[in-house]
Amino acid sequence: MNKWLKYGIIALIIAIGGAIFYNKVYLVKVTFETLKPLHGELHVTVRAIGNVDAKNIYNITAQTGGKIEKIFFDEGEWVKKGDLLVSIDPVDMPLLLEEASLSLKKSSHELQSTKENLASLEAQKVLLQATYKRYENLLEQKFVSKAEYDKAKSDLDNINAQAKAAKSKIASAVSEELRAQKGIEAISAKLQRLKVYAPVDGYIVSKEAELSQYVAPSEVIFKIVDPKTLWIRANIDERLANQVKVMQKAVIKLRSNPNEKIEGTLERVVAMSNAVTLEREVNIGFDVTPETFYINEQAEVSIEVAKHENVLKIPLKLLVTKEGKKGLWVSEDERAYFKEVSVLAQSDEEAAIASGINATTELLVPKINNKALSNGMKIFR
Repeated sequence: MNKWLKYGIIALIIAIGGAIFYNKVYLVKVTFETLKPLHGELHVTVRAIGNVDAKNIYNITAQTGGKIEKIFFDEGEWVKKGDLLVSIDPVDMPLLLEEASLSLKKSSHELQSTKENLASLEAQKVLLQATYKRYENLLEQKFVSKAEYDKAKSDLDNINAQAKAAKSKIASAVSEELRAQKGIEAISAKLQRLKVYAPVDGYIVSKEAELSQYVAPSEVIFKIVDPKTLWIRANIDERLANQVKVMQKAVIKLRSNPNEKIEGTLERVVAMSNAVTLEREVNIGFDVTPETFYINEQAEVSIEVAKHENVLKIPLKLLVTKEGKKGLWVSEDERAYFKEVSVLAQSDEEAAIASGINATTELLVPKINNKALSNGMKIFR
């Protein structure tokens, strides 16, 4: 009795093990999911990896070297065109400007005084000319002495000399006034060059200098991006370059927010390829500029190069190659068969089938643990 009980237990264990193997291992390897093709749109895209960049990035430098006196903005701030960004220490220029202004005032006063003196001399000249004429006539009639006539002539010559000297002094004062004015303009221009203003409305992406730092005229202080020219600078394989064209629509995904799809447009295809990487640069602009962005941030772009409407679509993962032919595994009468197909177009996830199957065809979906398919193989679902 114990012997038969033992055999019975062993047989039960074997039966249970066989049932587990059949249901958990064997059936899994021969059980397949199926699906049917769908009609719809297929968007063919070219994908590329690039970085956030901009067509216009302004390197802001000072026109005149010197020590930075004040910095009014910082990295990561927005500026308006004409905003004062930086002022350079003017050293002694304000004093020179004050001195030039005083020289101008002095020249102006001297000019005015000399003009008034000339006017007085001209009035005296009129009187002395009349006196000289009278004495000249009286001398001819022997009514005045030669000494009196000579004195009248000397007085007239003297006033003429004084008037001539006054005119020369006026010309000199005018020149001095002009020189002082030019000096003021020159110093004012130098002072103006010590102030750095924003050339456009933009976003400061980099601050290259600090307070009290000495900067040369060509040294970059800020980098400002014109947000209207923001784009993605990406590279695509030369073999795909003939498919992309300016104005094609694109989808942008930034690495900082990969789940957000940002609409963009292809703005430029660079005419020269990289001889080393065999790639061509493309620039994809943002249809709407992001509120926040980071230059050089990595981005993924998908450029739509074609659109097919009302086509028969399948998941791309179902497409296989067997004996050099593209096709699909299909289910007919609970058996698997390889069906050759003609592919119209394909995207990253889907393929449009031109011929070989129809909307009622049952497609087999292989899994990693499934048993390898073969023609006529019995399948379970």
